[in-house]
Amino acid sequence: MNKQIKKGFGFGLISGVITTLGMMVGLQAGTNSRLVVLGAILSIAVADAFSDSLGVHISEEAENQHNTKEVWQATIYTFISKFIFALTFLVPVLLLPLGWAIIASVVWGLLLIAVFSYFIGKNGAEKKPWPVMLEHLFIAIVVIFITHLVGDFISKLS
Repeated sequence: MNKQIKKGFGFGLISGVITTLGMMVGLQAGTNSRLVVLGAILSIAVADAFSDSLGVHISEEAENQHNTKEVWQATIYTFISKFIFALTFLVPVLLLPLGWAIIASVVWGLLLIAVFSYFIGKNGAEKKPWPVMLEHLFIAIVVIFITHLVGDFISKLS
């Protein structure tokens, strides 16, 4: 897998997981509505996947270090991976009660981040995957915690 494909895939996966989980957790805490959470997942899968892939596209062009094919590889793989990974969170929300679906989604998302981070760490300069995994998982957990607090705060306003 070339560098541009890895970059797009990795960005899409991590962004898809963290953005979707943050939105799901915050909305569930704020509304406790399955329909709202489903709508958010679908919105992220489409709008945010396009937005992030355009951001990657522009960033790659601005670097002035990649040819057109490489820029489009990063763009397309960002879109596809963000779209697909965001959509995977539909499954628990459709099959489980919302509270359990959120728990299952958090476990699924953290597992995806851990596995991908392991491979990043293993292939990095230090060849130690654990610090990379822990750093990425810590950031994801902080996002989940903060968005839950925001959802709780919003629910108290109504």
